[in-house]
Amino acid sequence: MTAFPDTAPAGAAGATSALPAAGEARYAALAARFRPVFDRIAEGALDREQTRTLPFEQVGWLKDAGVTALRVPAAHGGDPVSHEHLFRLLVELAEADPNVAHLLRSHFSFGETVALQPEPFRDRWFPRILAGQIFGNAASERGNALGTTTTKLRQQHGQWLLSGEKYYTTGSIFADWVVVMASTAGVAGRQYAVVPASAPQVRILDDWDGFGQPLTGTGSAVFTDVPVEAEDILTRRITSTLEPAFFQLCLLAVLAGIGRAAVRDATTLVQGRTRTFNTGSGALFRDDPQIQEHVGTLAAKTYAAEAVVAAAARDLDAASDPDLGLSPEDAFLRAELAVQQAHVVVPPLVLDVAGGLFEVTGASAVGRDKALDRHWRNARTVATHNPRIFKARAVGDYLINGTLPEGLHSIGEAAPASDSPTPSTSGATN
Repeated sequence: MTAFPDTAPAGAAGATSALPAAGEARYAALAARFRPVFDRIAEGALDREQTRTLPFEQVGWLKDAGVTALRVPAAHGGDPVSHEHLFRLLVELAEADPNVAHLLRSHFSFGETVALQPEPFRDRWFPRILAGQIFGNAASERGNALGTTTTKLRQQHGQWLLSGEKYYTTGSIFADWVVVMASTAGVAGRQYAVVPASAPQVRILDDWDGFGQPLTGTGSAVFTDVPVEAEDILTRRITSTLEPAFFQLCLLAVLAGIGRAAVRDATTLVQGRTRTFNTGSGALFRDDPQIQEHVGTLAAKTYAAEAVVAAAARDLDAASDPDLGLSPEDAFLRAELAVQQAHVVVPPLVLDVAGGLFEVTGASAVGRDKALDRHWRNARTVATHNPRIFKARAVGDYLINGTLPEGLHSIGEAAPASDSPTPSTSGATN
């Protein structure tokens, strides 16, 4: 059996790093291009959440508008945007509907993977992304030991076959292709197999029962002897890729967008409220200085969260800038530290905003018809994906002891304390 190809070093030919200056005027033009689509998505977001209507149509609008191809390199027919501009757009999309922004996380991350592969792989997959095809993710499992996967690749009569069950397959129900984490007997580490979502051997279920982000397609999937092309099986080296940081920053962009939506709704509530309390000033809420101060505080926290996301995205741009000449290890470290520090700061800011929304209104705001609790539920759900306490510890350990942070994380059953292995870095989070 031949070895699976490793990821090319950061800044390799074909990567999406060589971009024009990421000026504000260019972002203004990008945002103006896509905001009408985001506005259409926002119009039905509340109804979709209340009726559990998956946003298939809305994903189609984004494909038609070209959003899903925003990082395809110019050499492959694209007009790529910087990391900063992409993540700022994702914040705006998440304000419209955080479910839709979240479900595209795996799609955009796969584009970053493609950019780091040898030319034949790029030639195979970038045209499909440019054509609007969507990519989902299937990494996490139930019952697997930490650092392992029960999903397997094997050869039979010269054909690679994939079998296993996955949990947290975010975005895959909307996808044309699913990127599946698996292991192969006799091959070190874990691999990623790209398989067609429509294959008869693939079954994707909408069985996610979380109290937040209900429309992301974060259900389970079953793969039963799915044929896989040999050239569509990848192994990645941890210190030669920015993918882990990119993957996690998507979540933080979603959180910042939820904060913006909560501030928007708080402002609307205050503007339209005529009832007041005798324990306050007795004035309209919109004229009450304490209410004004509270809305201002919510907006400031959201601004801070969004600014941190943008700053981390700029670090990803710097890490992938060939003119800086960073080694793969230094590029990885710059991106990973930036996003891990952002992960410590952004979730509590947004959770404060989503909960603080209810301080600017009365009991009528808790009506199920308004579903204002969705902001907190969605933010809390996104924030649970990777515990921030572990991110803070990793940053502190690096600063104090020089310990490199973990990149491609792994989730699984812990080993007994007496024989716990060193945490693996070859997997991916939910």
